[in-house]
Amino acid sequence: MSIKINGGSTNFASTFTASPTADRTVTVPDSSFTLAGVDAAQTYTASQRGTVTTDNDGSFDMAVTNNFKCTLSGAATLTFTNITAGQSGFILLINGSNYTVSAHANTKVSATALATISATGTYLLSYFSDGTNVYVVNSGALA
Repeated sequence: MSIKINGGSTNFASTFTASPTADRTVTVPDSSFTLAGVDAAQTYTASQRGTVTTDNDGSFDMAVTNNFKCTLSGAATLTFTNITAGQSGFILLINGSNYTVSAHANTKVSATALATISATGTYLLSYFSDGTNVYVVNSGALA
């Protein structure tokens, strides 16, 4: 595999393995930086943001992102798919008309929280996953 730097080509085959084996172009910014490895803990000096994905059905795919925005149009069951150990994030939940919110069996949230977010309002939910279950807590109504 070769990486093109400033229009040239440098071969990293002896220390870099990629699949598929076809050449890929990597754009490197015109500055000094260090690449983070995936095999060690990292400390970042710049922000690392997750994208916000709109998902209005109450089912959140953890493989897509860690932050969601959900505007309910009816009753919903808080459900997480592709549950990933250690993942955490936020859901901005907008309930415009007292739609009932329930929880899937592997979504752990208090009955009080479900009653709160089943009322009209805007809520911020935060969650954490242990790889089997997803634990959810909520704010009070924000708007």
